[in-house]
Amino acid sequence: MCKFFRVSFSSECYKNTEFVPCIIRCFEKYSKFLHDDFSNSDGLSYVVRSEPFLWAITESQNDKFMGFVSLDNFIGNGIINYSAELSVCFERRAWGIFTKYCAKFFLKYCFDKFGFCKIKAQIYPENHRVKSLLKSCGFKYEATLLSETLRCAKAQNIEVYSLYRNYYYKNEEKKL
Repeated sequence: MCKFFRVSFSSECYKNTEFVPCIIRCFEKYSKFLHDDFSNSDGLSYVVRSEPFLWAITESQNDKFMGFVSLDNFIGNGIINYSAELSVCFERRAWGIFTKYCAKFFLKYCFDKFGFCKIKAQIYPENHRVKSLLKSCGFKYEATLLSETLRCAKAQNIEVYSLYRNYYYKNEEKKL
């Protein structure tokens, strides 16, 4: 149903760079949900900052770009990866069953490949689409960070959702 292509353009390896323009367009289309007044607001800065933990998401049948996902803010010591923060953005045509399947597939990949104990997401409270996606994947609400940042020069709350490895493997893996 979906495929993930890791995007890399470091000096050692250029990989799947044909997706960069699509990621930039998608980022800029939905940027109001992805950044605050302090972050670089252009898509290219996001791509550069997210690499090498940035993946393009496509349909399996035709490799049509459907969105992107990235990992950031790792917690660990180089041997143990305790947690990371997940950011995701899908094109409108991908919303629904496709996004839920992709999310669950990617979460399994992250728990298996990186050994995380926890994956978290920080979202703006009005981002109901991502909030619903997170909950359908087993994420639990943890906290609201009051006036955590500025967005459009106004104080903005951020909600934190987390998924723990043991919960995922107990409840979600059997649904894939």
